Amino acid sequence: MPSQASQLANTYSPQTVLEDVFGYGSFREGQKEVIDASLAGQDSLVIMPTGGGKSLCYQVPMLTAPGIGVVISPLISLMKDQVDQLKANGVAAECVNSSMSREALISVYSRLNSGALKIIYVSPERALMNDFIDRLQHLEVNLVAIDEAHCISQWGHDFRPEYSSLGKLKRAFSQVPFMALTATADDTTRQDINERLQLIDPLIFVGSFDRPNIRYSLVEKAKPVSQVIRYLATQKGQCGIIYCGSRKKVEMVTEKLCNANYRAMGYHAGMDADERAFVQESFQKDDIQIVVATVAFGMGINKPNVRFVVHFDIPRNIESYYQETGRAGRDGLPAEALTLYDPSDINWLRRILDEKEDEHQKQVELHKLNAMSAFAQAQTCRRQVLLHYFGEYREHACGNCDVCIDPPKSFDATEAAQKALSCVYRVKQGFGIGYVTEVLRGMQNIRIRENGHDKLSTYGIGREHSHDYWVSIMRQLVHKGLLSQNITRNSTLQLTPEARPILRGEVGLELAVPRLDTISAKPDKNLSKNYDKKLFAKLRNLRKKLADEAGLPPYVVFSDATLIDMADILPTSYGEMLAVNGVGQRKLDKYADVFLDLIQEHITGHV
Repeated sequence: MPSQASQLANTYSPQTVLEDVFGYGSFREGQKEVIDASLAGQDSLVIMPTGGGKSLCYQVPMLTAPGIGVVISPLISLMKDQVDQLKANGVAAECVNSSMSREALISVYSRLNSGALKIIYVSPERALMNDFIDRLQHLEVNLVAIDEAHCISQWGHDFRPEYSSLGKLKRAFSQVPFMALTATADDTTRQDINERLQLIDPLIFVGSFDRPNIRYSLVEKAKPVSQVIRYLATQKGQCGIIYCGSRKKVEMVTEKLCNANYRAMGYHAGMDADERAFVQESFQKDDIQIVVATVAFGMGINKPNVRFVVHFDIPRNIESYYQETGRAGRDGLPAEALTLYDPSDINWLRRILDEKEDEHQKQVELHKLNAMSAFAQAQTCRRQVLLHYFGEYREHACGNCDVCIDPPKSFDATEAAQKALSCVYRVKQGFGIGYVTEVLRGMQNIRIRENGHDKLSTYGIGREHSHDYWVSIMRQLVHKGLLSQNITRNSTLQLTPEARPILRGEVGLELAVPRLDTISAKPDKNLSKNYDKKLFAKLRNLRKKLADEAGLPPYVVFSDATLIDMADILPTSYGEMLAVNGVGQRKLDKYADVFLDLIQEHITGHV
């Protein structure tokens, strides 16, 4: 028997489906325009930020129109997550993927053939199989949605050859509207998606790339593990992701965090599928607080209550940075994105690119890496730099990034620069930043004594400042072109001709005051409601209990944003509960009584 949601879908308007199935009172900017175009039979290309409501753009028309909707998605975990949430809202949805047993596949195909399903999720490889196309051609397909559509383009940051063949599907279903969706695509990538999919006169909707609830911060990498642990002390009880550039670092950071009593697990492609699935499920269910991961972790994460994303290493491009940081604050509540930056990481990534044989791909990736480097070194509003990269121009600074909150301060660094440059010269330009710093600070170690550098005039002339201070000064001297790092000789420091006037005292030099720790400013109070915090904690505990009993991630029951709304509105009746954002008819029927009882007990002081 069709579910309530699928019955509604063939009878009511998009607004009714939005309210009764998903529990939202109004569409976000752009959603209704895209939905109307789809229902009118028009193709569309939708660029919306992570957490901007892309899924509703295709789910609502699929449920409103007669027939079935097909969603092409790149990851099994992403499909499962979306299907679980749809089922929780009473929608007849399933997925088809390689992890399913033969019996499970037969069951799904049987329901598909009988018209019992409203939405089916498939991988691009499965969607292109002739037998699957034949199955669909015997059905009334109302819409084909292609999620993560940037994977189609050779100009995108995550090009996948199997995605580029999806134009075949458009040819097979030329009368069916297609919708391509992604969070990250510059103008060149959008044109490439359009051409490869052979979209016909598509509506192109480009939403704002701005995620005002995310605070972007970047600090100079000094002692990175200590920096991360200090930062986590400001995020007690919150869920987050820490991205590392290698498997080895993932394992190291995970071990350090566990030793510091954090509920953390590692995730990388070297783990077997069962291990990765266990980590992801533990994170989804709030059984662990932190996942330390390579970029192998992420695209399948639909968890709305991730409060922070930390980049232990600089990402390779702004698209990746934007997508990865966008996994924080999908529920619209305040979230933070912290990046630890060491300029030598950029040099290391450039060396990796130099080894690539495909010259075209190398140039594309080098361009993107240079843009990421410029973002990291920005002295102006980071949000403006980020948005400008995607072609969205903002006149005013955001007020919610590290540069806006604590603007860079400069100082007369002539004397400090002379000390550093002189020391590089005295050690005969044969050592790297770390060693030169030790000489400047007068460190007593065997290597310095064996080299006779404890006898130099520059030995110990910088002991009044910390190790991290001098590392920052020398990095800035590299940026200014006064020092170079010889990659062929283990990044040894060498003077450039431009250093001579500084050493001779002919010109002065200003540098930025080193920024050596994380920003601990409180989140913008305007972004959060004045809700009952004690009640919110009780609601979370109840949600976790119900989710565990049903074997679901807690956010499938209700999101944090919905619980905060409850703790703000304090509903005591079914009507008031329906007014809570995220409570539709299905969830009202299933959960209202237990949540209303808890709220009533809290109000009357019985709990």
